[in-house]
This record gives sequence, structure tokens and C-alpha cells, in this order.
Amino acid sequence: MKSIFRLCVLLCAFACNAQQKGSFLNPLLTSGPDPWVTYKDGYYYYMHTVGNHLELWKTANMAKLGEAPHKNIWTPPATGPFSKDIWAPEIHFLRGKWYVYFCADEGDNQNHRIYVLENSAADPMEGTWEMKGKVSDPADKWAIDASVFEHKQKLYMIWSGWEGDKNGEQDIYIAEMKDPFTITGKRVRISRPTFDWETHGDLNDPKLPHVNVNEGPEILKHGNKLFLFYSASACWTDFYALGMLVADGNSNLLDSASWKKSTKPMFLQSPETGVFAPGHNSFFTTPDGKQNWILYHANDNPGDGCGNKRSPRMQPFSWDKNGMPVLGKPVSVKTPLRMP
Repeated sequence: MKSIFRLCVLLCAFACNAQQKGSFLNPLLTSGPDPWVTYKDGYYYYMHTVGNHLELWKTANMAKLGEAPHKNIWTPPATGPFSKDIWAPEIHFLRGKWYVYFCADEGDNQNHRIYVLENSAADPMEGTWEMKGKVSDPADKWAIDASVFEHKQKLYMIWSGWEGDKNGEQDIYIAEMKDPFTITGKRVRISRPTFDWETHGDLNDPKLPHVNVNEGPEILKHGNKLFLFYSASACWTDFYALGMLVADGNSNLLDSASWKKSTKPMFLQSPETGVFAPGHNSFFTTPDGKQNWILYHANDNPGDGCGNKRSPRMQPFSWDKNGMPVLGKPVSVKTPLRMP
């Protein structure tokens, strides 16, 4: 009987160990605001806001991001228009080359603009990153959180910006690009914060500006629909959440009427699971394309604000019968998730 009991204990331990090896817990890193990931040739390439340089991670499994090699791929000059406040970098493979888009200024937030680097190496962890300069439409207003996507052989940039020259509201803009570093034509505003859940900005603190926010736009394609997810309300509030615009794939994406906004947030804080201010997301699939995942940052406690307490997390999501994304609720950091 003792030998049978020992065998059962060993089998149980083996099964439990196998289960642990097949699962993971959020967060993926202890800190990492504004996470972004893209996939190519068997590897995921990940970035987040570091602030004073650009860091790139490479991994075959996003659940093991904490074990992945990473390196500083670009350090800004000591002075100049893109020397400070380097936010929201994204790496993209476009038309045979790698590009990293980021926003920066010289130390004055009013001068934040979008910049791009280019690398022709097959592996973006290698090669040389060349500054291609500022990416701007003719208006050249304050701009952050750029993302780029291709649709029907056309290239588009989406970003968050000011309509004028004063802070107070951040809107979502789109413009067509003739190449990965040149916008052609005027920007088009496709979203501005109008619902209550988009307009939490002052946190009852007179030291903080009151701003109504739409920022961090990201594209998700499914069927013949384009979904543009964005972050709403100020990032220093717990009300930071994800909103969504939808456009038909055959519509004119440069026509603001083509984009229909959801009246309710799609992903928001979950005090019952201990997740606050979830936002600034991206999406990825497993290599076989069968599983869909959302990557986002969030805080563990209310009032943690818009700093380095924000950590990257990921969880699977699904689609409903109408082809609409169902993101669910942010998962607790204590909840094991099956590895993708």
C-alpha cells in the first residue's frame, strides 16, 4: 500500500508540475507602460516606454517575456527635438524593412512630435537603426502614440493629437502615407472624447490639468471589419479604459463618417480582480493564428497613477457571432492562464 501511495504522490506532483509549466501569471514584467508587440518569422518583438532610450525584446513565447533577451537599440542625443520624454515606441515590419515609431520632445511636452527609425537587417536586434526624421501632416500639431497599418495596399498612420496648440483634449487622427516615413495629405479627426467615460482627467487635483483623452490607437482586423481601439480618460486616473471604433473594410478610412464609435468602454478597471487603469494595448495571435490575445498595461492598486507602476499583462479574447471582439474583464495577477 505504501508503494502505491508513493506512486500516487509522484504522479500528482508530476501532473501539478506539468500544469505549472503550461501556465503563467501576469504581469509579464514588473514594469512596462504602453506595451506593443509584433510577430515575424517565429519571434515576437516587444517594446514599451522606457523614457530615455528604446529597448527591444525578442521571444518565441510572449508568456516567457521576462526571460527574453533584450537590448538598447537606440539612445537619443543629449539635446534636440527628440532627446527627451521618449514614449510609446512601436516596431513594425513594412515593405521589407523594420521601423520604430515613437514620440519625443526636447523637454517641453508642448513640442511632442512623432519620429521614426529604419533598419534594413533581417533581425531587428541586429543591424543599424537610422533616424529618418519627424513624421507629420501639414498641420504639424502636438502628436503622440503613433501606430501604422496597411489596408488594401495602402499605408495609414493613426495617432493622438491636439486640434490646436493648447492642451485640454486629445483626439484620434488618421492620415495616409506614401511610404513608412512620409504622410501624404491632411490629417482627419475620427474620434474625440465625448462620453462620460472618456472625460475623467483632473482626479480632483488642481495640480493636474483637466484633459479629455483619446490616445494610444491600435488597429485590429477581423473579417471585413477594422476595429480601432484607443485609450480613454487620463492615464493618471483609474478610469483609464479602452474604447473602440469600427469601420467597414470597403469604406473610405479617411472619411470620419466611416468610423462608428461604441457608446460603452470595451475594457475597463476591475476592482474585484485587482486591476486598475487598463489601457494602451496591442493585439497578437499565436503563430498558427488560432488564438487571439490582447496585450495591455495596468496597475495593481487604485491611485497608482501614470508611471512605472504600470505593468504589461496579456490574456486571450474571443469573437461573438457578429464578428465583434469580446475582451472580457482584466484577469487577476493571481489567476493562472494557459500559455499561448
